Amino acid sequence: MAKITGGQLVAKFAKAEGIGAIFTLSGGHVMDIYNGCAGEGIKIIDVRHEQTAAHAADAWTRLTGIPGIAVVTAGPGVTDAVTGIANAFRAQVPMLLIGGQAPVKNLLKGGLQELNTVEIMKPITKFSATVFETERIPEYMAMALREAYSGRPGPSFLEIPADVLEKELDEAQAQIPSGYRAKGRTRPDSRDVVRAAELLEKAERPAILAGTQVWLCRAVDSLNALVEKLQIPTYLNGAARGSVAADSPLLFSRSRRHALSRADAVIVVGTPFDFRLGYGDRIAPGAKIVQIDLDYSALCHNRSAYVPMNADIGSALDDLTLAVRPGLDRDAWRRELRAKENEILEKERQFLTSDEVPIHPLRLAREINDFLSDDSIFIADGGDVVTISANVIMTRKPGKWLDPGPLGTLGVGAPFAIAAKTAFPETGVVALFGDGAFGCTGFDYDTLIRFNLPVVGIVANNAAWNQVRFVQLARYGPERGNLASVLTPLRYDRVIEAMGGYGEHVVQPSEIRPALERAASSGKPACVNVIVNRDVFSASTKSMSIYS
Repeated sequence: MAKITGGQLVAKFAKAEGIGAIFTLSGGHVMDIYNGCAGEGIKIIDVRHEQTAAHAADAWTRLTGIPGIAVVTAGPGVTDAVTGIANAFRAQVPMLLIGGQAPVKNLLKGGLQELNTVEIMKPITKFSATVFETERIPEYMAMALREAYSGRPGPSFLEIPADVLEKELDEAQAQIPSGYRAKGRTRPDSRDVVRAAELLEKAERPAILAGTQVWLCRAVDSLNALVEKLQIPTYLNGAARGSVAADSPLLFSRSRRHALSRADAVIVVGTPFDFRLGYGDRIAPGAKIVQIDLDYSALCHNRSAYVPMNADIGSALDDLTLAVRPGLDRDAWRRELRAKENEILEKERQFLTSDEVPIHPLRLAREINDFLSDDSIFIADGGDVVTISANVIMTRKPGKWLDPGPLGTLGVGAPFAIAAKTAFPETGVVALFGDGAFGCTGFDYDTLIRFNLPVVGIVANNAAWNQVRFVQLARYGPERGNLASVLTPLRYDRVIEAMGGYGEHVVQPSEIRPALERAASSGKPACVNVIVNRDVFSASTKSMSIYS
């Protein structure tokens, strides 16, 4: 009878799940998984830091809808991945991290890289456990992914000791499970749907704020059906960006704060009342809220909801669309918000077309937006440069915007680009980095180059940690405002050229678009290093609201 190892079982399960690639950093405790993946035709994308591996698996899930897998060695391999897993936890991304461990026979003896990583991972995962028996590896992987998709999605962690992975057994002793998690969608209570429909029919100034769970649940069509039926002004954040057509008269972006402060009814879909909403306080005190979320514990957290619904986003939106009737004429409300949009846009327009040097960040953002194609995947990795660009850069289709999410992790850019280009090799990938963020994982351009994954990366180089620097300057004045928040204006383009990629250095606004075009045409992973004005800050940063 044919023999099979634990590492081969890991690969067979991944293959059955439809996983086409794993992300890893070489480790002796987990190398049998590589052997298994080679046998199953699964790509092994080896990176330069375990944080990158975890971020890449996160992005794989977001982009494909199939859970990503990162494989790291024991001890420091797992602890290096903690930031990536924490980011996936806050961003509600179901994925699996597999970590190595010293052989079972040597546990608690002080083996190489031995560490109780299961307990380290428990606070930032949905499931964290050790597999002690080789034949149970598929069972544990099924359990881990079932938990990852349960309720509020998130990552799971499995620790597999080296001797458990390397052990051989008869294939008949270990079955790859099927049908191990439900594919159905949870529906809201019909009474809640009726209450929400009645509210929306009577609302004079309603608004929709739709977030990441819209894309996670692949509920884009359901969202658009409700928006169109009710003709409600709609705002998008996180992975929901691109879910409503950029030219839709019902899509708004710059007027969100004004709309929420004036609305009498708000549908909050798949996004929490966290700092981005002032913990719920940015919505008018008298507004009645319909909140829809996969996570029961997120409902009414920080802000009461008139109708809270714990359900799959698509199911809830479908039921609400069927139940609701077109209500009041809200043309005046839409005109008010469009006027506010235009007012803010007019204030920005001079900067969007500015020829000033150093380059204004809004000019850079406008050039990037014009450069994107309908299918481009856009990655945002930075602090203030991303905040200032967020209302300018618009992805044209759903599932094309990637940012870290509410943990605000810097360094997702290169890892997300690796995953995006691995999953969709024919699709253009564009990443905007702050220079601070680029320093975190930028060396993984080496991975992009080794695997021939051409992307266009743009470093907005202001030689500062500007989101923090502004607050320091405001609090402590110029003498201490630059403490620990100023960098060197490095030639990141030359660093990437030295690795074997394509680099350009841009100091004039008129040079931006030609440089982007040449970068895309190079056929290489490219870095366009753009010198931007360090004394320009986003309105959000100047309000200091994110630290409130």
